Amino acid sequence: MFDRYAPEYDAWFDTHKATYAAQLALLRRAIPTGGRALEVGVGSGRFAGPLGIPHGLDPSPALLAMARQRGVETVQGLGECLPYHDGTFDYVLMMTVICYVEDIGLSFHEAFRVLRPSGIIIVAFLEKDGEIAVRERAREPKGRFLHHARFLTADAVTAALTEAGCSEVAMVHNRKGFCIITARKG
Repeated sequence: MFDRYAPEYDAWFDTHKATYAAQLALLRRAIPTGGRALEVGVGSGRFAGPLGIPHGLDPSPALLAMARQRGVETVQGLGECLPYHDGTFDYVLMMTVICYVEDIGLSFHEAFRVLRPSGIIIVAFLEKDGEIAVRERAREPKGRFLHHARFLTADAVTAALTEAGCSEVAMVHNRKGFCIITARKG
């Protein structure tokens, strides 16, 4: 779906400039400065590019082509099987991707594996019962992309990060159901 409708997906950010700018600002406050970074589910590079995240992984070749145009070094793949060596990155960003992965626990284990000691995972997502997710589920016709999303609660995400071996799991933002949780490789 993301490959087939890549231009439509990417155009959302131009149509919703205020929301996009607000999300970028929130992420800038949550991510560390400097260090080697990866965005899992990089999509068209709308976050990795402006945030200075040089590496991105996504299953969609069409979206990866767009991310490369935004200066991101891309690899095609899935979050459940990251094609990187252990301890490669200082931080991993997962921006609104966990609602599309098949196995969130395995994705977090993989992110944890590729982090260096004391590395950080930043997970941004729409919370299951949050205002945004509720509004999107009620919308008719259903949005092409969020229609396929499996929303999770903040408690479920926190538990999955803890189970993956992360420590210092913290909610850094939760407004209208847009959540950002960080966790450290302990």
